[in-house]
Amino acid sequence: MTNVVDAHNDLVKIWPEVLTDNIDESQITLQLLIPKDLDYFNGHFPSAPILAGVVQLHWAVEYAKQYFSLIALDVKNIEVLKFQVVIIPGQELNLTLTQKSSNKVLFSYASDKGQHASGRIVFEEME
Repeated sequence: MTNVVDAHNDLVKIWPEVLTDNIDESQITLQLLIPKDLDYFNGHFPSAPILAGVVQLHWAVEYAKQYFSLIALDVKNIEVLKFQVVIIPGQELNLTLTQKSSNKVLFSYASDKGQHASGRIVFEEME
């Protein structure tokens, strides 16, 4: 995943840096570095920035689509969603994605501080 260009043609950082990836048939682990200048930290919150849960979920969905070839499918439901420990600028963490069936993917963000977030993404059934 790469940065995108906004309407003013300035680079806007909206993705973490993928430091390493460990890929097997049904499980992907991405070691991520959360950039200190990530655009999502603007205003959330000025004195103590944290990564919003909706961003964490968005990244999990997009990486699941990419790595498990689910690009053409929409998300049908999110189940057992939990946010436990905040993610801060400059933090390194692992995103683990496990494909449980053709349309279900478990995700978990974890670091040396513990589990940050987890849940199950249910995609539309493949036709």
